[in-house]
Amino acid sequence: MQEGLEGRVAIVTGAAHGIGLAIAKALYGQGAKVVITDLDAETIAKTAAAFFEPETVATFAGDLSVEENANALIETALTRFGRIDILVNNAGGGVILPFLSHSAETLKQTIDRNLWTTLWCDRAVLPVMKQQQYGRIIHIGADSVRNGLVDHAAYNAAKGGVHGLTTGLAREFARDGITVNTVAPCAVRTEIYDKFAIEKPELIEKMVSVIPMGRAGECEEIASMVLYLAGEAAAFVTGQVISVNGGSTML
Repeated sequence: MQEGLEGRVAIVTGAAHGIGLAIAKALYGQGAKVVITDLDAETIAKTAAAFFEPETVATFAGDLSVEENANALIETALTRFGRIDILVNNAGGGVILPFLSHSAETLKQTIDRNLWTTLWCDRAVLPVMKQQQYGRIIHIGADSVRNGLVDHAAYNAAKGGVHGLTTGLAREFARDGITVNTVAPCAVRTEIYDKFAIEKPELIEKMVSVIPMGRAGECEEIASMVLYLAGEAAAFVTGQVISVNGGSTML
């Protein structure tokens, strides 16, 4: 049984909808206070009002690929709740194109959204967690890094960096009471997935074709693994990239 997270404070980036919102709701459901972020202040405020009690939630809006914004996020959490126990680096999203169809700008967007957001948030929160001698950092990676999914080369470059950051940080901070892990989903039913299903059905077909279960994952299925890694039951799990993927890669 998953132990409760009462008294814990969790940051979830990219939490206005989709996987991030499902993760924030799961952590909140186990008793954690949550700091949720997204790019648009109005959108994240509406999400907070719709799903969380005012005394248990704080919001932050900004581009976390900018170091100053990541630092400000950590300060927001500390000012509101006094500590940070869990950081879930979910903010991301790539421009999915054949590699030679990318421009310099779309390549930069993909790296910024997925790798730099994670790197800056980790760098900002680690001194806090080290001082506490406690922390759970959970990255959202990508199973496509392992299976070479079509049109995902640039996205995989960014998420592969996240996977590599996971192992390096896990080893460096292992004796500080901090675990660092990555959850690597396959295709997941989100608003973007549903948009692609209409605009690029051939891409969705290819993404699902590599999943033996024959379907995309659900946001709550990703959130359940994050919830496990955030709790005391996973205290001896660190440096791992754990796929939640319907079998699209194995071992």
